[in-house]
Amino acid sequence: QVQFVESGGGLVRPGGSLTLSCVPSGRDFRIYTMGWYRQAPGKQRELVANITSSLITNYADSVKGRFTISRDNAKNTVYLQMNSLKPEDTAVYYCNLGVVPDPRYWGPGTQVTVSS
Repeated sequence: QVQFVESGGGLVRPGGSLTLSCVPSGRDFRIYTMGWYRQAPGKQRELVANITSSLITNYADSVKGRFTISRDNAKNTVYLQMNSLKPEDTAVYYCNLGVVPDPRYWGPGTQVTVSS
């Protein structure tokens, strides 16, 4: 069974940083575009950033210049470095395929809370 397992979330003050990790299990996703998504309370899940197998990246306007997506194919892991965090970044963060997410692959996500 394929699942993405996210980790690295937590409580951080505004202006702080966190690094999220995503490790897929059950399949090799190194040739696929991968993405980080987030869902805030009362809002729809949205794409935050994605990265192709050739390391081309794309970001939502709300996180450009603050977040960096990367991947380590040797470890089959995708990362999201988040800097200058704002309260509006508070959400559950998920990883999945980066073009069209597969609903079968949603994991539990990792909670990011930005608050003073």
